[in-house]
Amino acid sequence: MLSSWRSAAAVYLRPRLLLILALGFASGLPLALTFGTLTFWLAEEGVSKSAIGLFALVGTAYTLKFLWSPLMDQLPLPPLTTWLGRRRGWLLATQIMLIVTMIGLGQTAPAVDPGWTAFWAVALAFASASQDIVIDAYRVEILSDEEQGAGAANIVFGYRVGMLVSGAGALYVASVAPWSVVYSVMAACMGLGVLATLLAAEPARRPVTPVAGSTAERVLGWLKRAVVEPFAEFLTRPGWVTFLLFVLLYKLGDAAVGIMANPLYVDLGFSKTEVASVVKLFGLAATLVGAFVGGMMIAKLGLIRALWICGALQLLSNLAFSGLALVGHDVTALAATIAFENLAGGMGTTAFVAFLAALCNRNYTATQYALLSSFMAVARTFMAAPGGYIAEQVDWPLYFLFTAIAAVPGLLLIVLLQKRLTSERS
Repeated sequence: MLSSWRSAAAVYLRPRLLLILALGFASGLPLALTFGTLTFWLAEEGVSKSAIGLFALVGTAYTLKFLWSPLMDQLPLPPLTTWLGRRRGWLLATQIMLIVTMIGLGQTAPAVDPGWTAFWAVALAFASASQDIVIDAYRVEILSDEEQGAGAANIVFGYRVGMLVSGAGALYVASVAPWSVVYSVMAACMGLGVLATLLAAEPARRPVTPVAGSTAERVLGWLKRAVVEPFAEFLTRPGWVTFLLFVLLYKLGDAAVGIMANPLYVDLGFSKTEVASVVKLFGLAATLVGAFVGGMMIAKLGLIRALWICGALQLLSNLAFSGLALVGHDVTALAATIAFENLAGGMGTTAFVAFLAALCNRNYTATQYALLSSFMAVARTFMAAPGGYIAEQVDWPLYFLFTAIAAVPGLLLIVLLQKRLTSERS
C-alpha cells in the first residue's frame, strides 16, 4: 500500500512535470495583478466597492480567449515558431507581452485616471489569457494519459506559487515601495517563465494534409480545420450542453468569494503585512497540500468522487468567510478561514483541471481547452462582477452565505454528468 502511494508521488518529480510546474508559475503570476492585488490597490486608493466589482470585467479576455485560440493553435508566428516551434514560439511572444503590460499597468494612477488603469489591466489580462491558451495545450500534449492527474496538480502548484509572488510578494514590496516598482518587480519575475519556455521540448504534432486548390480553397480549408472542426467535434458529443453548464458553475462560488475577499480584509482592518503573511504565505501552504491531495484523490478514488468531495468542501469554505466577518479583526480566525478555503480550493482546482483535460480531443487541444476554460472564466468575470453591488446592499456574513448558495448548482450537475464522466474516463 505504501509503495503504491510512493509510486504515485514519484511522478511529480519527472523532468517534464517539473517543467509544467515552472509554466504554472508563469500562468499564475499575472492573474493576481489584474485581480486580487489590483483590487487591494484600488481599495487602498479609495475606489468604491461598486467600481472594484466592475474591475472584474477586466478578465473578459479569459472568457473570450476561445475566439483567437484557433489562430494560436494552427498559425505559425515567424520567426519565433521557426526557432522554437509553434507552441513555444507563441509562448515566448505572450510572455514578452506580459512583461510590457505589467510595467505599463504599474505606471498608472487609479485614483486620478482609472481609465488608463483599466486599459493596461485589460491588455495584461489579454496577454495572460493568450499565454494560458498555449500552456494548457502544451501540458495536455506533452504528458501521457497517466501523467495528466499529476500534471493538473503541478500546474496548480506552480500557479499558486506565481499568485503568491504577485499577491504576498507584491504586498510586501508595496509596503516599502510605490506600486510602479511593484509591477516592475513582477515583470522581472516573468523571467522564470521565459527560461522554462527556452528549455522546454516542443510536443509532437499530428501531420496535417495540405489543402489543394486555389488560394480561396486553401484558406477555407484552413478555417475548417482550425475553427470549425474543434467546435464541431465537441458539439457532436452527447450531453455537451450539460458539460458546459458544469464548467460554468462548478467554480462560481469560489469566484464570488475571490472578487470581494480583499475588500473584506480592508474593511476588517487587516494590514498589508497581515494579509501577505496569512492569506498569501500561510494560504499557499494549504493550497499546495490541497493540490497534492486532490491529485492523489483522483488517482485513488476516481475523478467523479474527487469532484464531489472537493466541491462540497469548497462550498463549506465559503461559509467560513461569513464566520470571519462576524468575528472581525482576529488573525487566528483569519488563519483558520484561509487554511480551510485554500485547502479546499487547491483540491477542487486540481480535480477541475483534470476534468477539463479529460474532455479535450488531442487533435484540437488549444482550441477546445480554451473554449472550456473560457466558460470557467465567465464565472470569474461576468457572473462575479455584480459582487461589489451585492456586498454594498447586504452585510458581509450574508454576502458570503450567498456565495455558498451559488456553489450548489455546480454540485447538483454532477448527478446528471456521472454516467458521462465515467465514460469519458474509461
